[in-house]
Amino acid sequence: MADGKNRHNSLPDNYLSIASASEGLYKDNGSRFISFAFPCTSAESAEDTVKKLRKEYYDATHHCYAYRIGLKGESWRANDDGEPSGTAGRPILGEILSRNLSDILVVVVRYFGGIKLGVPGLIKAYKAATQDALEKSVTVTKTATVPMKVVFSYAQTDRVLKELRKRNIEDSDKKFEEECSLTAHVPVSMVASLKEVLLKIEDVRLEDF
Repeated sequence: MADGKNRHNSLPDNYLSIASASEGLYKDNGSRFISFAFPCTSAESAEDTVKKLRKEYYDATHHCYAYRIGLKGESWRANDDGEPSGTAGRPILGEILSRNLSDILVVVVRYFGGIKLGVPGLIKAYKAATQDALEKSVTVTKTATVPMKVVFSYAQTDRVLKELRKRNIEDSDKKFEEECSLTAHVPVSMVASLKEVLLKIEDVRLEDF
């Protein structure tokens, strides 16, 4: 079963993420490290989530986090939020990378217990807190897609839909009028070939978003 999943994930458009939010906890010498893992598809939404947690856990000492976004994790950030450099954000990001996850945000909220843990202790704590949240999450395979607006005459509706269904491409925002349109959510590796096929159909044009 695991081997089949790995083969599926090896396809060029596929990557791993988490299905829903999860929470973890780690304690050491009175300090509490509460961890939160969230599915997340943009840096903006990640930063918004961090702001909300800062408000909710306003009395915490630190709100450290890391996120990784996109098919190849091209957008990422690790933030120590006042902890010694490299002791919080990097260990959190390291756990995300070790599981090859993307479209994910992990925030670890620390309540200081009065005893300093030192650099090794902090790295261990943020790593363990992140592990606990991720171990409680459900891993899913996602497909990276690009939105493509297809405009076509009503007479070509069947031909356009046939090409999309042949490739199992999902669509949305369908409008069937004298001039029809829809948004196709195209796997990255199929974009060039689908454009070539659709543009060979009479009365079809593609519009950028």
